[in-house]
Amino acid sequence: MSGETLQVYFLGTAGALPTPVKNPPCIMIRRGTDTLVFDCGEGAQQQMMRARCGFTVNAIFVSHWHADHFLGIFGLVQTMSFNGRTDPLTIYGPVWVREFTDALYQISKGNLKFEIHPVELSHGSWARFDGYTVTAFAVSHGMPALGYVLFEDPRPGRFDREHAIALGIPPGPLFGKLQRGETIILQNNGNPCEVRPEDVMGASRNGRKIVYTGDTRPVIAALVEYGHDADLLIHDATYDKTELKRASEFYHATAAQAGEAATAMNARMLALVHLSSRYTDTANHVKDAQEKYAGAIIVPKDLEMLEIGYRD
Repeated sequence: MSGETLQVYFLGTAGALPTPVKNPPCIMIRRGTDTLVFDCGEGAQQQMMRARCGFTVNAIFVSHWHADHFLGIFGLVQTMSFNGRTDPLTIYGPVWVREFTDALYQISKGNLKFEIHPVELSHGSWARFDGYTVTAFAVSHGMPALGYVLFEDPRPGRFDREHAIALGIPPGPLFGKLQRGETIILQNNGNPCEVRPEDVMGASRNGRKIVYTGDTRPVIAALVEYGHDADLLIHDATYDKTELKRASEFYHATAAQAGEAATAMNARMLALVHLSSRYTDTANHVKDAQEKYAGAIIVPKDLEMLEIGYRD
């Protein structure tokens, strides 16, 4: 678990309208052998081909039911079926996810070779995977909408090899048992002696955490509650600060508000996404965010991949 890769593919970073160089929203996260997709705008499967990350998707999380966030699912499931997929696919989302799945079946006319399982999520509900969890939190977008937090289980503390040897534990398989959390029994002058993992292991260490807001007005309280100390915050930054009123009117955020959120939650890095197609330059967005947040800021281009490492 402690050595799993964690990669973020920015397959689509546009706002509501695509541009010649930006696709509608689609974020792919690969954690070990698992692949999760967060929103799936039109053209997502072509972006997957361009990024050479394939179509082996374990689950799809939809933030809300605006078309730019889900239209790509229709083509993607058809391609999966054509390629011979038989494993079920789970689609998570807010209320209406079941109706959406029904529509998928109706449009497919019985051609799908695998089942699609809809799972409705709400604020605070979660989906459990091997070694990590995805938790939903409510955002403010004028309709039922969710953001998502992917966070790993705590990692074991560091193994104190020298102390283990001092306790009389010979290097070898017993080291591995202790690192896996097993208690072992040694013979000390013919008497059994118990050695517990906590005797030779340091304090557990936090896993990594990625937060994706989807489209939203600022929801700092929820972000702090569920996403504090995130390694990466992927935040709606549709407008620069000159369009603060418009951002509120259309239930979006400015880059400055994204920066405020990143600071409040002590995020390690901030990615600004969903920029309106009216902007041909991102310099003002970065400047606005920098006025509120001192950490690393990126405005990812489509098809960029970011590897998330451990803080320690």
